[in-house]
Amino acid sequence: MKKFNTPPAAFLRVRMLFLIAFVAVLSACSAIRFTYNHGDTLLYWWLNAYLDLDSDQSDWVKKDIDNLFQWHRTTQLRDYAGLLSKMQRQLGDGNVTQDELLGDYRDIKARTELLAFKALPQLADLAMSIKPDQIAQMEKKFTKNNEDFRKKFMSGSVEDQHKARYKKAIEQLELWFGSFSRDQEAALRKASDARPLDNEIWLQERVTRQKKIIALLQRIHQDKLNKEQTMSAVHDLLRDLFDRMDAPDRKAFFDAYVDSTSKFILTAIRITTPEQKAHAQKRMQGWINDFNALATGK
Repeated sequence: MKKFNTPPAAFLRVRMLFLIAFVAVLSACSAIRFTYNHGDTLLYWWLNAYLDLDSDQSDWVKKDIDNLFQWHRTTQLRDYAGLLSKMQRQLGDGNVTQDELLGDYRDIKARTELLAFKALPQLADLAMSIKPDQIAQMEKKFTKNNEDFRKKFMSGSVEDQHKARYKKAIEQLELWFGSFSRDQEAALRKASDARPLDNEIWLQERVTRQKKIIALLQRIHQDKLNKEQTMSAVHDLLRDLFDRMDAPDRKAFFDAYVDSTSKFILTAIRITTPEQKAHAQKRMQGWINDFNALATGK
Protein backbone atom coordinates (compact mmCIF):
# COMPACT_ATOMS: atom_id res chain seq x y z
CA MET A 1 0.00 0.00 0.00
CA LYS A 2 1.38 3.36 -1.03
CA LYS A 3 1.78 5.92 1.77
CA PHE A 4 0.30 9.37 1.28
CA ASN A 5 0.31 12.78 2.90
CA THR A 6 -3.38 13.65 2.90
CA PRO A 7 -6.25 11.58 4.32
CA PRO A 8 -9.09 10.01 2.39
CA ALA A 9 -11.99 11.54 4.27
CA ALA A 10 -12.89 14.03 1.58
CA PHE A 11 -13.75 11.14 -0.73
CA LEU A 12 -16.36 9.91 1.73
CA ARG A 13 -17.80 13.27 2.65
CA VAL A 14 -16.19 16.13 0.79
CA ARG A 15 -17.18 18.80 3.30
CA MET A 16 -15.95 17.06 6.44
CA LEU A 17 -12.43 18.48 6.52
CA PHE A 18 -13.59 22.01 5.82
CA LEU A 19 -16.17 21.83 8.58
CA ILE A 20 -13.57 20.70 11.09
CA ALA A 21 -11.25 23.51 10.07
CA PHE A 22 -14.00 26.13 9.96
CA VAL A 23 -15.85 24.86 13.01
CA ALA A 24 -15.38 28.24 14.65
CA VAL A 25 -18.26 29.62 12.64
CA LEU A 26 -20.64 27.43 14.60
CA SER A 27 -18.69 26.95 17.85
CA ALA A 28 -18.25 28.92 21.00
CA CYS A 29 -15.16 31.10 20.82
CA SER A 30 -13.44 29.33 23.69
CA ALA A 31 -13.79 25.96 21.92
CA ILE A 32 -12.12 26.85 18.62
CA ARG A 33 -8.53 26.03 19.44
CA PHE A 34 -9.45 22.92 21.41
CA THR A 35 -11.59 21.56 18.58
CA TYR A 36 -9.05 22.26 15.88
CA ASN A 37 -6.10 20.99 17.90
CA HIS A 38 -7.97 17.71 18.37
CA GLY A 39 -9.36 17.66 14.84
CA ASP A 40 -6.99 14.92 13.69
CA THR A 41 -8.36 12.55 16.34
CA LEU A 42 -11.97 13.51 15.60
CA LEU A 43 -11.44 12.96 11.89
CA TYR A 44 -9.86 9.56 12.46
CA TRP A 45 -12.77 8.45 14.65
CA TRP A 46 -15.23 9.61 12.02
CA LEU A 47 -13.42 7.77 9.24
CA ASN A 48 -13.02 4.61 11.30
CA ALA A 49 -16.76 4.54 11.98
CA TYR A 50 -17.36 4.21 8.24
CA LEU A 51 -14.59 1.78 7.30
CA ASP A 52 -13.51 -0.08 10.44
CA LEU A 53 -9.87 0.41 9.48
CA ASP A 54 -7.52 -2.52 9.98
CA SER A 55 -4.29 -2.23 11.96
CA ASP A 56 -2.14 -1.44 8.95
CA GLN A 57 -4.49 1.22 7.67
CA SER A 58 -4.88 2.69 11.14
CA ASP A 59 -1.15 3.40 11.45
CA TRP A 60 -0.65 5.29 8.24
CA VAL A 61 -4.05 6.97 8.23
CA LYS A 62 -3.32 8.55 11.62
CA LYS A 63 0.05 9.80 10.37
CA ASP A 64 -1.41 11.13 7.14
CA ILE A 65 -4.24 12.92 8.91
CA ASP A 66 -1.66 14.61 11.09
CA ASN A 67 0.28 15.65 7.98
CA LEU A 68 -2.88 17.06 6.44
CA PHE A 69 -3.58 19.18 9.49
CA GLN A 70 -0.04 20.49 9.42
CA TRP A 71 -0.50 21.52 5.79
CA HIS A 72 -3.91 22.97 6.53
CA ARG A 73 -2.73 24.87 9.59
CA THR A 74 0.16 26.51 7.77
CA THR A 75 -1.51 27.23 4.42
CA GLN A 76 -5.26 27.66 4.97
CA LEU A 77 -6.11 29.13 8.36
CA ARG A 78 -4.94 32.65 7.62
CA ASP A 79 -7.11 32.51 4.53
CA TYR A 80 -10.08 31.56 6.71
CA ALA A 81 -9.27 34.46 9.00
CA GLY A 82 -9.28 36.69 5.93
CA LEU A 83 -12.68 35.38 4.87
CA LEU A 84 -14.06 36.09 8.33
CA SER A 85 -12.53 39.58 8.21
CA LYS A 86 -14.35 40.24 4.95
CA MET A 87 -17.61 39.08 6.49
CA GLN A 88 -16.92 41.24 9.53
CA ARG A 89 -16.47 44.30 7.30
CA GLN A 90 -19.69 43.52 5.45
CA LEU A 91 -21.53 43.41 8.74
CA GLY A 92 -19.94 46.65 9.90
CA ASP A 93 -20.87 48.49 6.71
CA GLY A 94 -24.52 47.96 7.57
CA ASN A 95 -25.53 47.64 3.91
CA VAL A 96 -24.62 44.05 3.15
CA THR A 97 -26.43 42.79 0.07
CA GLN A 98 -27.74 39.41 -0.97
CA ASP A 99 -25.12 39.30 -3.74
CA GLU A 100 -22.38 39.70 -1.14
CA LEU A 101 -23.81 36.86 0.93
CA LEU A 102 -23.96 34.67 -2.16
CA GLY A 103 -20.35 35.61 -2.85
CA ASP A 104 -19.41 34.43 0.65
CA TYR A 105 -21.21 31.17 -0.05
CA ARG A 106 -19.21 30.69 -3.25
CA ASP A 107 -15.98 31.45 -1.39
CA ILE A 108 -16.72 28.75 1.16
CA LYS A 109 -17.64 26.27 -1.57
CA ALA A 110 -14.36 26.97 -3.37
CA ARG A 111 -12.39 26.23 -0.21
CA THR A 112 -14.25 22.95 0.17
CA GLU A 113 -13.34 21.94 -3.37
CA LEU A 114 -9.71 22.87 -2.80
CA LEU A 115 -9.42 20.34 0.02
CA ALA A 116 -11.13 17.58 -1.91
CA PHE A 117 -9.23 17.87 -5.19
CA LYS A 118 -5.87 18.39 -3.51
CA ALA A 119 -6.18 14.88 -2.11
CA LEU A 120 -7.15 13.27 -5.42
CA PRO A 121 -4.07 11.02 -5.90
CA GLN A 122 -4.19 9.95 -2.28
CA LEU A 123 -7.92 9.28 -2.40
CA ALA A 124 -7.28 6.98 -5.33
CA ASP A 125 -4.72 5.06 -3.27
CA LEU A 126 -7.19 4.62 -0.45
CA ALA A 127 -10.02 3.59 -2.76
CA MET A 128 -7.77 0.90 -4.24
CA SER A 129 -7.03 -0.44 -0.74
CA ILE A 130 -10.59 -0.73 0.57
CA LYS A 131 -11.76 -4.33 1.06
CA PRO A 132 -15.24 -5.76 0.42
CA ASP A 133 -16.01 -6.06 4.14
CA GLN A 134 -15.16 -2.37 4.57
CA ILE A 135 -17.52 -1.47 1.73
CA ALA A 136 -20.21 -3.47 3.53
CA GLN A 137 -19.42 -1.61 6.76
CA MET A 138 -19.85 1.69 4.93
CA GLU A 139 -23.21 0.59 3.54
CA LYS A 140 -24.42 -0.26 7.06
CA LYS A 141 -23.28 3.13 8.33
CA PHE A 142 -25.07 4.90 5.50
CA THR A 143 -28.27 2.98 6.28
CA LYS A 144 -28.13 3.96 9.94
CA ASN A 145 -27.46 7.59 9.07
CA ASN A 146 -30.48 7.63 6.78
CA GLU A 147 -32.69 6.17 9.51
CA ASP A 148 -31.49 8.90 11.87
CA PHE A 149 -32.22 11.54 9.22
CA ARG A 150 -35.78 10.28 8.83
CA LYS A 151 -36.39 10.36 12.57
CA LYS A 152 -34.90 13.82 13.02
CA PHE A 153 -36.14 15.66 9.96
CA MET A 154 -39.07 13.71 8.48
CA SER A 155 -41.20 12.83 11.48
CA GLY A 156 -44.27 14.80 12.49
CA SER A 157 -46.28 17.29 10.46
CA VAL A 158 -44.96 19.87 8.02
CA GLU A 159 -45.37 22.44 10.80
CA ASP A 160 -43.22 20.27 13.09
CA GLN A 161 -40.53 20.08 10.41
CA HIS A 162 -40.59 23.84 9.88
CA LYS A 163 -40.29 24.34 13.62
CA ALA A 164 -37.36 21.94 13.96
CA ARG A 165 -35.50 23.66 11.11
CA TYR A 166 -36.18 27.10 12.57
CA LYS A 167 -34.99 26.02 16.01
CA LYS A 168 -31.68 24.83 14.58
CA ALA A 169 -31.23 28.06 12.60
CA ILE A 170 -32.07 30.37 15.49
CA GLU A 171 -29.56 28.61 17.73
CA GLN A 172 -26.84 29.36 15.18
CA LEU A 173 -27.91 32.97 14.75
CA GLU A 174 -27.95 33.51 18.51
CA LEU A 175 -24.35 32.38 18.61
CA TRP A 176 -23.52 35.32 16.36
CA PHE A 177 -25.90 38.00 17.57
CA GLY A 178 -27.05 37.00 21.04
CA SER A 179 -30.71 36.80 22.07
CA PHE A 180 -33.53 38.05 19.84
CA SER A 181 -36.72 39.82 20.87
CA ARG A 182 -40.13 38.28 20.21
CA ASP A 183 -40.71 40.59 17.26
CA GLN A 184 -37.33 39.66 15.80
CA GLU A 185 -38.06 35.96 16.30
CA ALA A 186 -41.38 36.36 14.52
CA ALA A 187 -39.67 37.97 11.52
CA LEU A 188 -37.01 35.26 11.46
CA ARG A 189 -39.58 32.47 11.68
CA LYS A 190 -41.44 33.93 8.70
CA ALA A 191 -38.23 34.15 6.67
CA SER A 192 -37.24 30.64 7.71
CA ASP A 193 -40.56 29.15 6.72
CA ALA A 194 -40.31 30.84 3.30
CA ARG A 195 -37.45 28.49 2.45
CA PRO A 196 -38.39 25.40 0.42
CA LEU A 197 -39.05 22.46 2.71
CA ASP A 198 -38.80 19.08 1.04
CA ASN A 199 -36.85 16.70 3.21
CA GLU A 200 -37.67 13.89 0.82
CA ILE A 201 -35.46 15.57 -1.77
CA TRP A 202 -32.62 15.91 0.74
CA LEU A 203 -32.96 12.22 1.62
CA GLN A 204 -32.99 11.23 -2.04
CA GLU A 205 -29.82 13.23 -2.59
CA ARG A 206 -28.14 11.56 0.39
CA VAL A 207 -29.05 8.10 -0.90
CA THR A 208 -27.96 8.94 -4.46
CA ARG A 209 -24.60 10.22 -3.22
CA GLN A 210 -24.08 7.13 -1.07
CA LYS A 211 -24.93 4.75 -3.88
CA LYS A 212 -22.44 6.44 -6.19
CA ILE A 213 -19.68 6.12 -3.60
CA ILE A 214 -20.42 2.45 -3.00
CA ALA A 215 -20.68 1.70 -6.72
CA LEU A 216 -17.34 3.34 -7.40
CA LEU A 217 -15.57 1.44 -4.63
CA GLN A 218 -17.06 -1.82 -5.87
CA ARG A 219 -16.00 -1.09 -9.45
CA ILE A 220 -12.45 -0.25 -8.41
CA HIS A 221 -12.21 -3.52 -6.48
CA GLN A 222 -13.95 -5.77 -9.01
CA ASP A 223 -12.31 -4.37 -12.15
CA LYS A 224 -8.93 -3.94 -10.44
CA LEU A 225 -8.52 -0.42 -11.81
CA ASN A 226 -4.99 0.92 -11.89
CA LYS A 227 -3.91 4.17 -10.30
CA GLU A 228 -4.57 6.35 -13.32
CA GLN A 229 -8.00 4.84 -13.92
CA THR A 230 -8.92 5.16 -10.26
CA MET A 231 -7.82 8.80 -10.11
CA SER A 232 -9.97 9.57 -13.12
CA ALA A 233 -12.96 7.79 -11.57
CA VAL A 234 -12.56 9.52 -8.21
CA HIS A 235 -12.16 12.89 -9.93
CA ASP A 236 -15.39 12.34 -11.84
CA LEU A 237 -17.22 11.40 -8.66
CA LEU A 238 -15.99 14.45 -6.77
CA ARG A 239 -16.90 16.71 -9.67
CA ASP A 240 -20.34 15.13 -9.83
CA LEU A 241 -20.90 15.64 -6.11
CA PHE A 242 -19.86 19.28 -6.24
CA ASP A 243 -21.90 19.99 -9.38
CA ARG A 244 -25.01 18.19 -8.20
CA MET A 245 -26.78 21.45 -7.33
CA ASP A 246 -26.62 22.38 -11.01
CA ALA A 247 -28.05 19.09 -12.24
CA PRO A 248 -31.14 19.65 -14.44
CA ASP A 249 -33.42 17.60 -12.20
CA ARG A 250 -32.44 19.51 -9.05
CA LYS A 251 -31.22 22.95 -10.12
CA ALA A 252 -34.54 24.73 -9.63
CA PHE A 253 -34.95 23.36 -6.11
CA PHE A 254 -31.39 24.10 -5.01
CA ASP A 255 -31.38 27.55 -6.61
CA ALA A 256 -34.56 28.41 -4.72
CA TYR A 257 -33.13 27.04 -1.49
CA VAL A 258 -29.87 28.98 -1.74
CA ASP A 259 -31.74 32.15 -2.71
CA SER A 260 -34.23 31.89 0.16
CA THR A 261 -31.55 30.93 2.69
CA SER A 262 -29.45 33.96 1.79
CA LYS A 263 -32.59 36.10 2.19
CA PHE A 264 -33.18 34.52 5.59
CA ILE A 265 -29.65 35.45 6.70
CA LEU A 266 -30.06 38.91 5.21
CA THR A 267 -33.26 39.35 7.22
CA ALA A 268 -31.38 38.46 10.40
CA ILE A 269 -28.68 41.03 9.65
CA ARG A 270 -31.14 43.79 8.81
CA ILE A 271 -33.34 43.41 11.89
CA THR A 272 -30.51 43.23 14.43
CA THR A 273 -29.78 46.22 16.63
CA PRO A 274 -26.41 48.02 16.70
CA GLU A 275 -25.70 46.19 19.96
CA GLN A 276 -26.39 42.82 18.36
CA LYS A 277 -24.18 43.65 15.40
CA ALA A 278 -21.41 44.72 17.79
CA HIS A 279 -21.84 41.39 19.60
CA ALA A 280 -21.39 39.54 16.29
CA GLN A 281 -18.33 41.57 15.29
CA LYS A 282 -16.68 40.96 18.65
CA ARG A 283 -17.28 37.23 18.41
CA MET A 284 -15.98 37.16 14.85
CA GLN A 285 -12.84 39.00 15.93
CA GLY A 286 -12.26 36.29 18.51
CA TRP A 287 -12.50 33.66 15.79
CA ILE A 288 -10.15 35.64 13.56
CA ASN A 289 -7.61 35.90 16.36
CA ASP A 290 -7.86 32.18 17.04
CA PHE A 291 -7.39 31.23 13.39
CA ASN A 292 -4.30 33.41 13.18
CA ALA A 293 -2.95 31.93 16.42
CA LEU A 294 -3.60 28.38 15.23
CA ALA A 295 -1.77 29.18 12.00
CA THR A 296 1.38 29.82 14.07
CA GLY A 297 1.02 26.52 15.94
CA LYS A 298 -0.55 27.83 19.12
